[in-house]
This record gives sequence, structure tokens and C-alpha cells, in this order.
Amino acid sequence: MELAELRMQIDAIDGELIRLFERRMEVAAEIAKYKQRNGLPVLDPEREKQKLVDLTGKVKNGHEDYISALFSLLFEISRAEQQAIMKSGGTS
Repeated sequence: MELAELRMQIDAIDGELIRLFERRMEVAAEIAKYKQRNGLPVLDPEREKQKLVDLTGKVKNGHEDYISALFSLLFEISRAEQQAIMKSGGTS
């Protein structure tokens, strides 16, 4: 396969990742509103720890460290979004 074709595949995958990321952030916003209504903290360290174990366990080809890094960053981004929403009173 030619490089241009492979890059087209990467571009398509990137587009799908963006769509999924935006959906994930929408759900994270709803979670922030729920947490705010119920007086729950943004960070649930045990949940994040268990999620990383579960996610890395699903990985093939020895990419566990990369998946752990990727999802750790996603969790951090989601927490920041949730904190911003909760700080604004749930209007973000």
C-alpha cells in the first residue's frame, strides 16, 4: 500500500476519534451535572484506577503503556471539563 493511501486511512481514523472524543466530552458534562446535583467530587480515584486496569487488559499487541497514557490524559481532560462545569454552576 502506498504512503498516501495509508495517510488517508489515518485521516479517516482521526476524524472518527474526534467524533468519539466530542461524544465522550458531552457525556462527561452530563456526569459533572449529576455529580454537582448529588454533591459528589469530580475525582473518583478508585474508579479511574479500575478503568485503567480494565482498559489496558483489552489491548492487544503490547500497547498497554500507550493505552494507559492515552486514557490517563482523557481522564485528566474530562476532570478539567467537569470542574469547569461545576464551577460555573452547570451551565457550561
